[in-house]
Amino acid sequence: MNRQISKRTLHRLPIYLSLLQEKEKEGVEYISATTIASLLDLNHVQVRKDLSCASSAGRPKVGYETKVLIRDLQEFLDYNNTKVAVIVGAGDLGKALLGYNGFRSYGLNVVAGFDTDRDLCGSEIKGKPIYHTEVLEEKIKALNVVIGIITTPAQYAQETCDRLVKSGVKAIWNFAPISLNVPKDIIVQNENMATSLAILSSKLNDIL
Repeated sequence: MNRQISKRTLHRLPIYLSLLQEKEKEGVEYISATTIASLLDLNHVQVRKDLSCASSAGRPKVGYETKVLIRDLQEFLDYNNTKVAVIVGAGDLGKALLGYNGFRSYGLNVVAGFDTDRDLCGSEIKGKPIYHTEVLEEKIKALNVVIGIITTPAQYAQETCDRLVKSGVKAIWNFAPISLNVPKDIIVQNENMATSLAILSSKLNDIL
């Protein structure tokens, strides 16, 4: 199977997985690429091509065994290899992410949060401790953290990123509305809500 895939294909694979998990709960034992395409309003050739990147289990006239395809997608997306993460910035967004239990299904274990608010420090959110940022480096090394999630205000994001990188994290998931400067060996995924909203508004204007 080819792990060198496009970002668009990588974006679609979790969508297929979510659909398959729903169908498995409904008792669907076998499913075809054509059926998946129809349910998601996609081209069946594209779906078949996407799935071939992660699984070779499909059979002509039979399709895929649902549970096998789910397993193959989970393995390809590395959901079975749990990565330890922390969230820096325990404001409204940080608290919401700390309280989200679904990350485990995607191989992400958020173990703690950090903030500068001493009233928050020492408390817990859904069983996850909130530490002061002054102990950030110490805790990251002790907890074997590989992913740092930044939900700070924009003006603190780069400094936070620098400290996370210095502490040994390998990837940054950035929710702050700012581009980060990182070493070449550090992975960054930006979630810019302003950009997403602009795209949504533009599409909405086209139909109103």
